[in-house]
Formats: sequence, structure tokens, C-alpha cells
Amino acid sequence: MTFDLIVRNATLPDGRTGQDIACADGRIAAVAPRMDAAGAREIDADGQLVSPPFVDCHFHMDATLSLGLPRMNVSGTLLEGIALWGELKPLLTHEAVIERALRYCDLAVSQGLLAVRSHVDICDDRLLAVEALKEVQARVRPYLDLQLVAFPQDGYYRSANAEANLARALDLGVEVVGGIPHFERSMADGAASVRALCEIAADRGLLVDMHCDESDDPLSRHIETLAFETQRLGLQGRVAGSHLTSMHSMDNYYVSKLLPLMAEAGVSAIANPLINICLQGRHDGYPKRRGMTRVPEMQAMGIPVGFGHDCVMDPWYSLGQADMLEVAAMAVHVGQLTSRDAMRAAFEAVTTVPAAIMHLQDYGLAPGCHADMVLLQATDTIEAIRMKPVRLAVIRRGRVIAETMPRVIALRIDGRPDMVDPASYAPREGGDPRL
Repeated sequence: MTFDLIVRNATLPDGRTGQDIACADGRIAAVAPRMDAAGAREIDADGQLVSPPFVDCHFHMDATLSLGLPRMNVSGTLLEGIALWGELKPLLTHEAVIERALRYCDLAVSQGLLAVRSHVDICDDRLLAVEALKEVQARVRPYLDLQLVAFPQDGYYRSANAEANLARALDLGVEVVGGIPHFERSMADGAASVRALCEIAADRGLLVDMHCDESDDPLSRHIETLAFETQRLGLQGRVAGSHLTSMHSMDNYYVSKLLPLMAEAGVSAIANPLINICLQGRHDGYPKRRGMTRVPEMQAMGIPVGFGHDCVMDPWYSLGQADMLEVAAMAVHVGQLTSRDAMRAAFEAVTTVPAAIMHLQDYGLAPGCHADMVLLQATDTIEAIRMKPVRLAVIRRGRVIAETMPRVIALRIDGRPDMVDPASYAPREGGDPRL
């Protein structure tokens, strides 16, 4: 039998080695060692890691690549970023939002990032960004899954027309209901917004993803309300709380009550390590809080935790390159997630876990799944986080859509090797300690 594509001698994220992955008609047809079959194209993975695509479950594509417009965020703070976005919104054009988003998607694909959940601001009465990103969504569908969240950036109740605008955005086909309860004028309004927005999602059969408690205030506890409303309305498995940075500052007794409530309600969590540690703790002296939520404690409770990039070169964050392994590496360092199992879980937090949070269909490396995968210049998932390696091939529906040459450095030192391959430095458990 001849397949459209066979990736030979791959290492899979679960540790299996020497695996061949055969693709036909845009789907994975078989995964097995040393298949006796031919492919119209064959790629020798040479024992390197083949992963399902990277997934970013929290991003702001309407703002991406706008750094410097109309000015820089001089302080680098969250509040100046929000103010700056307010200055930029009236200046946005349909064409410019589309062009920046398409350029970002090009960069994402080159990094093996093939699925993005983007919050889109609905507080602009023109709904310009919504309409622009709906067009982008259609244009990138052949090579990237873009899921949109109706996000009332200025507050569902605090912004005059947000209620009507959010309904209009959902009518235009935005798939997820968003919110930002900690930005409302009072705790009571924040709780009321969670209740109202969850009811909208329940009525329309939609998913929920709320910016929740993105604050250093340990008394910002809207995630508790979100968990309650999830259970009350039967939304289990359809709701995510994003950021949850106040949990970094909460007292341990309260968290010991909160995490079981989240687990019981089936609420997922999304941390944004790069942005959370940059924007939180700005009022602190020393010791200085870094703000990332309690990732290992939630994972231990069985709460799904995904990692998002959040921002790339926009009013809130002047760095970033669409690299979800950079996101995972930052989480590992800040969260002290350095056990072998914790690092493997960090890789899952930018692949399989966010795919489940987004309800992506037919995602993975099993027969019947979409033939979407990434070949990395690394031998396993921990090495991938350590190295943030070259994506040798990015495959979408069985077709190679991006390729990069291996990173090999020529060395000019007498008595030493001519070449250095960074991937060759992977540890060998149980190997000869003299080597």
C-alpha cells in the first residue's frame, strides 16, 4: 500500500521509539514500528521527537504585532497596557488588523503552532476586530485552527454597550463567551457578570473562557463564582478560568477549599507564564511576587492546566515569538516544575491539554486523527523544553507546510569536533558515566 506521507523512525511524546506514522487523505492511517509500506513522500525522523501540533489556548490576536502603536508602554505595566489599547482601538483599521493577524499566523505555523484561541475585544461598537478576525479565521482554516472568544475588555457592565456588543459578536459566529469580572467596578458587579455570561453560554450551547482574577489581590475570588455557576448551569468541561494570578497570593486555607470546588465543577485553568510574571507583583518591594497561578497544586487535583502565550509584541508585552516551548520553559522555571514528570506535564500543557480545553476534534497521533504533527530536533519532550529546538518539519493534514534545516554549528577549535549538534547533548540514563 502507498500512503501520501510516512514519517519514519520517530520518537513519540509517550516515549515509544522507532515508530512510523503513515498518513492518507489528511489523516493518520497507522502508527507502528518499521512499517512495510511506501509513501509518496517519506521523512526520516532519525529518532527525533514527533509531536502533535502546539496549541495556544490564550492569545490576543487583535492586538498582536502592534508594538509601538500609537506609542510604547513605557512602564511595562498591565494598566498602562490597557490604557494604551484604549488609545489604539479608535485607530484600528479592518485591513491592518487582518494583515497583522495573518503575519502572526505565518510565524505561528513556522513554530509548529497550529491552533490558537484568541480573545477579541467587543467593546468597540464597530466590532471591527471581530469582523477582521472572522475573516482571518476563514482564510487560515486550511493551515491553522483559530477559535475566537467574545471578550469585553473594558468590563461587561463597566463598558456602556458591552452587553449588546457581545450578543452581536456571538451572532456573527464567535464561538466562546469571555469575561473579565475583576475589572468591573465592584466585586458584586464582577460576580454578576460571571453569572450573566455563563447563562448566555448555557443558552447558546457555547464554551466559556474568562480572564479571572488577573490581580495580586488575594481577595479577588471570581474563580469561585465561576466554578459555582459552571455547576449550577451544567457547564462542566466547557469552562476555563484564565490567568488566576490572585491564587498566587491567596492564603493556603482558602485555596484548600477552592481547588476541590474547581475540580468538582470540571473547570479548566489557563496560566500565561510569560505575561503573568512580567505584569504581576509590580507594587511589591522584596520579596516580590511573580504571580503565576498554582499550577502543580491544580494538576495534583486533576484540574486540566493549559499554558497560553497571551501576547506577542503588543501593548502589554514587547517580546515573544509564537514559541509555545518558550512558554513551557518559563512555566518550568517559575513554577519550579523540574521533576521529570512535571516537565513532561509542561509539554502536555502546550499540546494535548489545551487541545482538550478548546475541544479540538481528532487531535493527536493516533490512527484516525488529523495528520497534523511537528518534527523537532530533540529526542524527547523534556529535551524539547530545554532546547526550544528547530521545527524540522510542520505537517498539516498530511502535507508539509513548513521546513527548517537542522541547527548544526561549525566549530573551529583544534583538537575538538568540527560540528556541534545541540540535540546530541541529551542525557543518557544508565549510560557510561565516563562519557
